[in-house]
This record gives sequence, structure tokens and C-alpha cells, in this order.
Amino acid sequence: MENIVDNKLGDASNFFTSDPSECVKIIKCKNDFTSGISTVPEMFAKTVDLYSDRTALMHQNEETGDWIPISYKSYKNRVDKVAKAFLKLGLEKNGKVAVIAFNSVEWFLSQLGVIHAGGQIVGIYGSNSAEACLYILEKCHANIIVVDEDYQLEKILKIRDQLPHLKAIIKTLPSPNTYEGVMSWKELEEMDTDDYDQAYDKNLKEIKANSCCCLIFTSGTTGNPKGAMISHDNVIFNVKNFIEAYNFRHTDPEVSVSYLPLSHVAGSMIEIFVNIGIAGTVYFADKNALKGSLINTLLAARPTFFFGVPRVYEKFHEKISHGIKGTSGLAKMIATWATNTAINYHLSKFSGKPASIMSYSAAKTLVLNKIKAQLGLDRCKTLMVGAAPINVDTLKFFLSIDLPIYELYGMTEVGLTFLSTSDSIRLGSVGKRVQSIEAKILNPDEDGIGEICTRGRNSFMGYVFDIEKTRQIIDDELWVHSGDVGYIDKNGFLFLTGRIKELIITAGGENIPFLNIENAVLAECSAISNAFLIGDKRKFLTMLIALKTESDSNGVPQDELAEDSLHHMTNLGLNYKLLSEVLNAGPDEKVLNLIQEAIDRANAKAASNAQKVQKFMVLPNEFSMHTGELGPTMKLKRGFVMQKYKNEIEKFYA
Repeated sequence: MENIVDNKLGDASNFFTSDPSECVKIIKCKNDFTSGISTVPEMFAKTVDLYSDRTALMHQNEETGDWIPISYKSYKNRVDKVAKAFLKLGLEKNGKVAVIAFNSVEWFLSQLGVIHAGGQIVGIYGSNSAEACLYILEKCHANIIVVDEDYQLEKILKIRDQLPHLKAIIKTLPSPNTYEGVMSWKELEEMDTDDYDQAYDKNLKEIKANSCCCLIFTSGTTGNPKGAMISHDNVIFNVKNFIEAYNFRHTDPEVSVSYLPLSHVAGSMIEIFVNIGIAGTVYFADKNALKGSLINTLLAARPTFFFGVPRVYEKFHEKISHGIKGTSGLAKMIATWATNTAINYHLSKFSGKPASIMSYSAAKTLVLNKIKAQLGLDRCKTLMVGAAPINVDTLKFFLSIDLPIYELYGMTEVGLTFLSTSDSIRLGSVGKRVQSIEAKILNPDEDGIGEICTRGRNSFMGYVFDIEKTRQIIDDELWVHSGDVGYIDKNGFLFLTGRIKELIITAGGENIPFLNIENAVLAECSAISNAFLIGDKRKFLTMLIALKTESDSNGVPQDELAEDSLHHMTNLGLNYKLLSEVLNAGPDEKVLNLIQEAIDRANAKAASNAQKVQKFMVLPNEFSMHTGELGPTMKLKRGFVMQKYKNEIEKFYA
């Protein structure tokens, strides 16, 4: 294809843009052996042709609880219908459809419908305020907005008059209220669209691999969100790399669960596009998935692969640990033997050493398979984690129940760049470089630590209507600068140490790998939920500590101490059941000593005195989305934490 070139890159400006109506040249690296160039509609059509009767989507009837299947043939027919309906409603050439809703059949149909119509989807986090929604909708010139709940619609109605490009608002869920100028999803799918067959066919034929497929806005934790333009080739390239890395085959039906925000790159790439690429079946979790109901969907779906954020795995870890601790006598002995056998087997396998298959098989039969079945993960061959750093102790725990978790690394602007697989995994590493791209560590220090940069067909087109910020992240040699800091070891494994903007450099000039220090403290005490390191331009390091507490059905931290915290209170001879009781006691000296001892053990392993934590304080709540410290994918918002607790932080250094 004429748009693909080798590493004789020529004019760099040909490879990126800020205009979503433009096409860009595609970078083809020397080590890129990925075959074929195509578009998302072409990939979808191929899957439908081969597997028209296979179940594509499974959604639950809220009244009966029954699971309702949608075949690939029906999926495609409905996508065609929605695409033409969007055109009839006024979707412009390269127009945008914005969605503010939880994962659903309608979300998937909106995504593929607008793509097939020649436009782009724009996902907006449901937690966004009306003002934050306005910024994105203005920035992308949205023609159509799709919402689910009444409260999401009311945000849009407040700002509707400020959106000159808006042609229609569609509501997917029924409502007792009547809203003027708002169409129901049922009305959308029942529209007579025969007059738009030709326009649809024309737009479909004009879609190019190097044109914009979707807009993914960053979460905006450090400023206004930026709209990353992802091309069709970016999507197909990422899908092919994902399929190859995890050995997915169309002949073996894969099952997964959709629950992560589809406005995030991981959610849309894996749950929508990868599943099309492998002719997979997607089960939709309900809106309370991240608040506790995800387990119900997992038990119904029994997925064959699963992508999670660290917090999801941490919650599973807590639940299973409590179950094992609740056993006694022979049952506890057998469970302990089985989990020790599993972790030893997997660690030996990772390091290339011989492992006892007979003991491992017995452990699976007696204990481990039952634990996996209780999680709905008894068929799961591949568990992945990304979007934020995960604690090594959590990874080890899942090894102990025979569920290896493979870390992935990437970003909105470049998709998947490093990954772990069964053949290449190191605990604490996000894996090895995707073979068909290039990667380097920019300006490494004496320890090999520097900024992670990548280049290849994974690179995005640019930020929508923002050429200045595009040029800031893509350099003249087309390296995309991640802003993340890390090092690659002699075996090619990438280890993350932090972010440039959040880099801690002490007043003495020493760079501090804050993730390593935070994880070291977390590993020393299971009662600690969050360990937040401070020390940039300071004389010494300090830490904010949050103890584990229960959360309500909405994910709001409660005053009741969680099981891990209660266990430590009992060991200390304390009767505290509430966090407020601990704090009102001063906090209690015994609890402070417990935390100090954990920090002391972590400090003993520090590479230098500058990397030792000198002071800490206990916070009044765990970090959460509700209290603002975590974003929609449970990623820590460091700037927010620094601002929220600025007075407490200053007391450390007074």
C-alpha cells in the first residue's frame, strides 16, 4: 500500500496531524512483519462472513435475569441500521458520536455504527461533570450524543445550547420522564433509513486504513483532556499483535466480560475490537461491576480471557484470602500445601527450572480448581492487568491459586507496546516489547533509567485540533514520548519506576523510584491499602498511609475496618472495629508502631539513605473514585492527592 514506508521516514509531518479529516502516512518499522492493511469495517465483515451464527454479544434481561444472545449476523445488521440512522440524523463527514453510558449493546452498536458511517466515536467518562463534558463535546464538534441514565442526560440538557454542531440526543434506557428533543434508542433502530443506503455505501467505501477511526480522550488528571486520534491501521495493528501474543484462534470460541470504561483505550481496544478480531463472545456486566457485582457476571460467563485493573485483582485477593484464613485443621493444611505448590510450580517455570508436575496436578484437583470456579475463572486461560501498576504480592497470590496474571503496558497514544506472556514473564515487569514496533530508553542514567519511547504502526495520528501538543509528544524522528520512566534489563524486560512529571527528586538531587518504595511498604503490611510517597524537592521522604476499610455498594469507603485490618488489630490486642476509633485514639500507638515497623522493614531494603521514608501519617479514608484520589480506571491521581492533603504534607516538613 502506497501509504506505508520504511524507516527512511522523510518529512515527519506526513505521519501525524491534528485534523481528523486528514489521512497520515503509516510507519512501517524494519521489524514489522505484520501482514495486511485493512479497516475496522473490513475486519468486522470478514468475521461476520466466517462466523455469522456464532454468538457475538450476551446481555441480561433486567427483569428475568435471562441472558440474551446476539449473533454476529444480527450484530452486523444492527450496525448497518444504526450507521444509516446516524446519517439520517445529520452525522457529517468525519462526524462524531459521543457516548456517555455504561457498557452495553447500544455502546458497541454506536461505536461500530459511527465507524461504518465514516465518522468517529468519542467516549466520555460517566463521572465527568457537565462542564467537563462540554469541553470534550466542543473540542470534537459532536453531532450526536448517546446517553443511558436520566442524570447523564440532564448534564447534556444543561449545556445543549452551547453545542452548535449537535444534531440529536439519543437515550438508550427507558425513563418515566419525558424530555423534549430526545430520541429513544428504540426509535433510532426503528427509523426508516432506506433512503440512506447509497450514502452509507459511499461512506463505507471511502474509509481508508490511514484515516481516523476513533477519538479517545485522556482522563485529564493533569489538565484538560486531550483527544487522541486512533487510525484504523492503529486498531488493526494492535488487534493482530494482541491475538498473536496470546495465541487466540478463531476456531476456539473465546469468551470475555465487558465492564471497564469503553472511553478508555484498554476497554475499547480489548472488549470491542479484539473480540471482533477473534470472533469472541462478550458478556456485559452491570453498572455496579466495579462496586462488587462483577463476580456475578464472571460466574455466568466463565470467561476464557480477562483483562482487569489492579484494584479488581486486589479485591479478589482480599476475598479469597479471607476464605482461606477462615478454614482450620486439615482443610487449612491442604489449602496451604496447594497454594505453596502452585506458586513454586509457576516460579520454577518462569525461571526455566524443573517443577513438580505431579504435585501441581494434585493441588489443582484438590483445591485450586475449586477456588477458580468460585471466581468464575475455571475456564480462564489468560488473565491480564494494565492501566496502573500492580503490587507484586497480588501477582504472587494469584500464582498461588494457579492464575498467572500477565502485565501489559501501553498508553492511549500508542496502544499496546510491552506485554508479558506465558513464555516471557518476570514478576514486577510489564513484559517485553511487542516485536513489530521499536522501543528505546531516552537519556538513561547510570542505572539505565530513562523515558520510555516507542515508534511504529501503533503510533497515533495526533491530538484532535491541537498540533502543538501533538508536536510535544511526537519528535522529529517519530518517537512517541510516553512520559513514563523505567529501564529495560539485559533480557528485554521493561520495569517501570514512575513518571517524569511525578518524578521525585530530593533536595539533595537524588532521583527516587517512588513506585518501588510504595510497593515495598505495601508488601510489609496487609492492613495498608494505600502508601503515597512524598519528597520532591524535599530534604527527606514522607508517606501518606491509608488503612483498609470496607466499601459500600457504590464503592464509597466506610468507617468499618476491612478483614485484613481487623486481623492486625486482633494480633495487637486491640478491639477496634472502626477506622475512626483508631484515629480518635491519637492514632493508637500500637497501630502507629505496626506501620512504622513495616516502613522500617522496607527501609532496610532501600538502595540508599535518601530512599528511606522518615515520617508518615494515617489518612481518614482509603483512596477511591468517590473521594477523588482514583480516576475512572482506578488509576491514582497524584496531583489531586498532593493538593487534597497539602496542609498535612507541609506539617511533615515544618
